[in-house]
Amino acid sequence: MKLEESDIKTLNGRGISIDKFEEELQMLADGFPYLKIEAPAVVGNGISRLTPELEKSANACWEEFLKEGGVVMKMVPASGAASRMFKDIFTFVNGKADSPDNDFMKKFFNEIEEFAFFPQLNATCFRLYGESIDSLIKTKRYKDVAKALIQPEGLNYGQLPKALLEFHKVLGGTRTALQEHLAEGAMYAAGKSGKVAVHFTVSENHLPLVRAKVEETAAHIGHKFGIVFEVSYSVQKPSTDTIAANMDGTPYRENGELFFRPGGHGALIENLNDLDADVIFIKNIDNVVPDRSRESTVKFKKVIGGVLVGTKQRINEYCKILAEGIPSDNKMDEMIDFAHNVLCITHDKLTTMSSEEKRDYLFSKFNRPLRVCGMVANEGEPGGGPYLAYNIDGTVSPQILESSQINTEDRQAKKMMKEATHFNPVDLVVSTRDYKGNKFYLPEFVDKSTGFISIKSREGVEIKALELPGLWNGAMSDWNTIFIEVPADTFNPVKTVNDLLRPAHQ
Repeated sequence: MKLEESDIKTLNGRGISIDKFEEELQMLADGFPYLKIEAPAVVGNGISRLTPELEKSANACWEEFLKEGGVVMKMVPASGAASRMFKDIFTFVNGKADSPDNDFMKKFFNEIEEFAFFPQLNATCFRLYGESIDSLIKTKRYKDVAKALIQPEGLNYGQLPKALLEFHKVLGGTRTALQEHLAEGAMYAAGKSGKVAVHFTVSENHLPLVRAKVEETAAHIGHKFGIVFEVSYSVQKPSTDTIAANMDGTPYRENGELFFRPGGHGALIENLNDLDADVIFIKNIDNVVPDRSRESTVKFKKVIGGVLVGTKQRINEYCKILAEGIPSDNKMDEMIDFAHNVLCITHDKLTTMSSEEKRDYLFSKFNRPLRVCGMVANEGEPGGGPYLAYNIDGTVSPQILESSQINTEDRQAKKMMKEATHFNPVDLVVSTRDYKGNKFYLPEFVDKSTGFISIKSREGVEIKALELPGLWNGAMSDWNTIFIEVPADTFNPVKTVNDLLRPAHQ
């Protein structure tokens, strides 16, 4: 298609090349292929179950890594407003009913005093209406209470990021999700220097508020745990925004200008690529608990960290040997066994390869970013799942897939989905350096064919939106991956406001 001068100016301003623009339009026109899966990853085939002995050795490996000065960082994706968390509250405020008319809203008002934000909400009700929450409820002014929570003139929780919402009660006050992530990091990521590096990815419009909260509270939390925080921030880069298209495939425009949308959390691979640490933990902003409920979380963070460190040491040794030439038959067999049994990578043609081909193959597989992912037994929570999937080069390897990446019309694929036993709680620890200690360029390991298209409404017009390969899905497709089973009590997401009433958050 022919671009106008103003279009080229828009692309240049965003740091988007014409080639990338045309490639995205083509993706929107063609769609994405489904991934071919060999099997769901289950315990014994793709997922490892820890024994007490393995837990002990992994924990020791982690503590030794910290003692020797290993550099650790905790990355927390914290972009976006919490509006979905309050969807039911918005529905109630905008609906016809003046009193709670469903189980969700009844629970919300019946247990409203249990929320950490109750004192602040109560003070807000006094400011707005001159009455307490209790008084408003007695006179059935439920909507006024709900408005005080979500609307801009009140607490504005409907527009604030989850990072800044009061999640938990603590002795003498409350903690936001952001503060809980700082406290959590202090309990497993403090290196030899006594410093804890935490990186938040935030929306640009929320950045000043997030910075202010960190400056207000980080020193106090650090003092409690005897550490010092080094907090950094990044925003999603404009160059990772994706073009939107009309249903006929032409670029969607507003006021004559090309229209772009954020490309989803897969865009954060660029932010991750900019971070510099030996080990980086990745965990969503809403999956956090108060100190009193954190013992299991901290224990298994250290365990998966230790598994990563131990595995990475072995990979580095193998890469050095392979870089020097063809290893002995015994050593080659040992490496093949490691690739198969530890990294769960298989290739049908490996046995027919020559020694040189085996060496090249193994080196190409070992010398990649590494991630260890905690996986939780599926008890009905939403989320992507672990599978053994085919790659472009014919290998089968562990992948985290969303249901949209699997052809549910295919009987065999549908059967495998039903047989899946675990799901992805976004509990990752990664190594992004090669065997020489140099940083990998992470965008090179993205499988661009694993994005997906969603249909959105924009000012009454249906448009096609392009979602980039997810950060822990296709953006890490060409990584070495290890799945470890972790307990369900390490996963406590807050998807709706009433999730804060669950025991783990009280």
